[in-house]
Amino acid sequence: MFDTHLETGTKWLATAGLRPTRQRVVLASLLVGDGQDRHVTAESLFDAAKDGGDSVSLATVYNTLRAFCDAGLLQEVTVDGSRSYFDTNTHDHPHFFWEDEARLTDAPSDQLVIAQLPDAPEGAEIASVDVVIRLRKKA
Repeated sequence: MFDTHLETGTKWLATAGLRPTRQRVVLASLLVGDGQDRHVTAESLFDAAKDGGDSVSLATVYNTLRAFCDAGLLQEVTVDGSRSYFDTNTHDHPHFFWEDEARLTDAPSDQLVIAQLPDAPEGAEIASVDVVIRLRKKA
């Protein structure tokens, strides 16, 4: 892994006040080291770390992704009840889920118009709205 990627990952952790452990720096570098936003699953990040020669357990990847979400560094996007993706772009924006490829990408925010949301039930408030648009190739 490039030293600049490690440095970028370490700085990213510092913005949230997270201690830069070896595992966190490795995973942060894979997530933001090149400056590009990405969508990963725990498994795909685990595989990327392993392919890079880094020894990190899958449990550590899950725990680290949870810590990154709790610190506001990542946004978790649940596509179905059993599959979560982690997005380095934490601003509110819609997503495309490519069903044929099980891949999540950003959708253009400027094309999304939500005219009205339903009223929240008594005693509740709307915390967020997640928009995932499922796509499949035309037959």
